[in-house]
Amino acid sequence: MHCGKRLRSYLRNIGVNKESKENIMKLMKTEEAVGQVLCHDITQIIPGVTKDAVFRKGHIITKEDIPVLLSVGKEHIYIWEKDEHMLHENEAAKILYEMCQNEHMHPSDVKEGKIELIADCDGLFKVDREKLRKVNSLGEMMIATRHGNTFVKKGDKLAGTRIIPLVIEKEKMERAKEICNDGSILKIKPLQPKKAAILTTGSEVYHGRIQDKFTPVLVEKLKEYGSEVIFHDIYDDDHEAITKGCISAIEQGAELVLCTGGMSVDPDDKTPLAIKNTGARIVSYGAPVLPGAMFLVSYYEYKDKTIPIVGLPGCVMYAKRTIFDLALPRLLANDFITAEELALLGEGGLCLNCPVCTYPNCGFGKGW
Repeated sequence: MHCGKRLRSYLRNIGVNKESKENIMKLMKTEEAVGQVLCHDITQIIPGVTKDAVFRKGHIITKEDIPVLLSVGKEHIYIWEKDEHMLHENEAAKILYEMCQNEHMHPSDVKEGKIELIADCDGLFKVDREKLRKVNSLGEMMIATRHGNTFVKKGDKLAGTRIIPLVIEKEKMERAKEICNDGSILKIKPLQPKKAAILTTGSEVYHGRIQDKFTPVLVEKLKEYGSEVIFHDIYDDDHEAITKGCISAIEQGAELVLCTGGMSVDPDDKTPLAIKNTGARIVSYGAPVLPGAMFLVSYYEYKDKTIPIVGLPGCVMYAKRTIFDLALPRLLANDFITAEELALLGEGGLCLNCPVCTYPNCGFGKGW
């Protein structure tokens, strides 16, 4: 929408009369505006070529600028005259940015009341959904983010903020700031590469009847995030041996324990019992995700550390993306997973097994 129309509509909606309006903005013919200061960006749109500001807020208009302004349809110009009760869109956008900003992120340039936040490092992206909802419920301002609890890379766009009208009441922005008095809306938790242990279970592998194809898959997935395997052993369906193996791996320095297979309800599947008998706190056995329903996550306290012990169902071995892909960044960022969060994965927890996988640029696993 034309900036003048945006302003007139906004002022009319909040009940600002003509006299008050003139105290905020001054309307001038473009040809008479030489030497005046622009109150907003002037955007030029050439389809397929450009959509960008030809002049920025604060630009002092020169005689040479007049033909350019006329060429983008600006026969009249609003000149900003400061009002102590109102904020310009760019000033207010900076407040929204400050409400989002945290370590490991930086802003784009402010442009037409918009600021984007960019990641400074790889990590787990977190969003305080309740704060985000409250801010967006105030009206006349918005913050849009990518999904939280997802892995982001350095340089990724995290969020965008915008003020809807050209000017907004200071008092309203103060109310918005109060929502974030106890912390920012956004956060990036850098991943901590871990020393991992893989316990391969199953009599068929233990006795050499079939080849272990599970372990190589996990090694590659861990390698993607800079983690290494320091412990690997193969176990028969003996829950006591698996329990001892988990504890032994931790005593040898493992910071993440992955138990493969043995997760179903078959009589020979003993992995859940083995993990329980370590004394680990079971968060959940089962998750509303396909593939990955028989997933188990638990935490084992060892000295001053909390070590995740995870039970992985067979689908992790053969399906391209599963519950493990959703959980691994959180495990590596030391971001504790709760049963309530796992329950939220039900919406979006169904992988569609697309012929060409586009994960993470799809809806799979975006519910938590």
